[in-house]
Amino acid sequence: MSGVDRTENVSPTPSTSSASSNVSAAASSGSWTSFLKSIASFNGDLSSLTAPPFILSPTSLVEYSQYWAEHPDLLLAPTKLVTTEDAGKDTIEAMTLKRMIAVTKWFISTLKSQYCSRNESMGSEKKPLNPFLGEVFVGKWENNGNDLGETFLLSEQVSHHPPVTAYAIENLKNKVLLQGYNGITSSISTTSINIKQYGHALLDYDDLKESYLVTLPPLHIEGLITAAPFVELEGTSYIQSSNGYFTVIEYSGRGWVSGKKNTFKARIYRDQIASSSKENALVTISGQWSGKSYIGKGSSTPSSKNSELFYDAKTANAEHLTVKPIEDQEDTESRKAWQKVAEAIRKSDYNLIHQEKSLIENQQRELRKEERETGKQWQTRWFNQVDYNNKGETDTNLTQPDEFVNLTNLANLSIYNAPLGSLKKSKYDNGDAKHWRFSPEKWKEHPINL
Repeated sequence: MSGVDRTENVSPTPSTSSASSNVSAAASSGSWTSFLKSIASFNGDLSSLTAPPFILSPTSLVEYSQYWAEHPDLLLAPTKLVTTEDAGKDTIEAMTLKRMIAVTKWFISTLKSQYCSRNESMGSEKKPLNPFLGEVFVGKWENNGNDLGETFLLSEQVSHHPPVTAYAIENLKNKVLLQGYNGITSSISTTSINIKQYGHALLDYDDLKESYLVTLPPLHIEGLITAAPFVELEGTSYIQSSNGYFTVIEYSGRGWVSGKKNTFKARIYRDQIASSSKENALVTISGQWSGKSYIGKGSSTPSSKNSELFYDAKTANAEHLTVKPIEDQEDTESRKAWQKVAEAIRKSDYNLIHQEKSLIENQQRELRKEERETGKQWQTRWFNQVDYNNKGETDTNLTQPDEFVNLTNLANLSIYNAPLGSLKKSKYDNGDAKHWRFSPEKWKEHPINL
């Protein structure tokens, strides 16, 4: 997902004097001004630009995959929405729509953790640590006495240039698998950083024989001038179900004159063709993805005055996954690999941050150099890259009919590695069609203790 994180506030150690704090603040102010000047004149992808230490997060980007499942009950809720064998057509259709509403609620529940929880805990967004190739992050949401069963996460940095994180989240008891990958490109405008997101998520409910394609919206980071950056979502994202139902989610933020931050409006249609007219909406959901939202039948915009509460992000506490102690982790696991860097960031020890980061980065450069010299190619641990241009003719990873092909056809979305939400026959509907997929066989061959 996007370059933001959820960690503790970065503050000076108790022994830091007020005089040194003032010096640090002045240095930070100067560094921030220099950073703004550097990104204003930078021509490449901003994700490759080195950020000043004081805006770094002690968390690696590979950890962000956990935000997809911090509400396990909502992720698994559709498995409970089933009909009896003797149910009539209308009852079955109504339950199918309820499942699409439930999947939409789960998706909305992921947005606060992904995009604005850092502002609440740290005062502003921080730049995450760039994962190294092969870095992994694993953990699990335990049963905790309910009937949900255990849900586990596998997250792996499958590419460094460009940076791409692939993930798989699975609940074996309920036969639910969420898998996908995220990459970004970024550019600078007058007052903000604009980010296009690549990749997608595929959500499979095996017992229901249903699957869902989920895309993410573009976003921009504002507050640069005031040195208090925050994320605002924009544009449109989609959820396409194999049962035909189609959710269109539009995002907007607080304008100069009016509007509330983190605003969205979602409409659910019987299919993508019906979405050509908003009047065809079966259900409309509206509100703030970081706060309260409301749901109503039809295409009219619901409100707190006359509609049912859909979701309240402020009262729905995120359930954090369990991660084993650092001393029990492998060297490639994120928190062990970045432990010394994270400690230096929390202490605001900028020299030590640079020193420890350089050790890791230089080690990675040596590994890549060795691979080039020996002709070896890096092998991913749990994921394969599937080439959809081959349409299964030469790529043994792709079995037809493929759910991704079917879902993109239903949604009229590009099959290519284009910015999320790109339509077929749009200017982005070309290039390569290589996408990352979870390999259960690789997981069995290369397990890791959770």
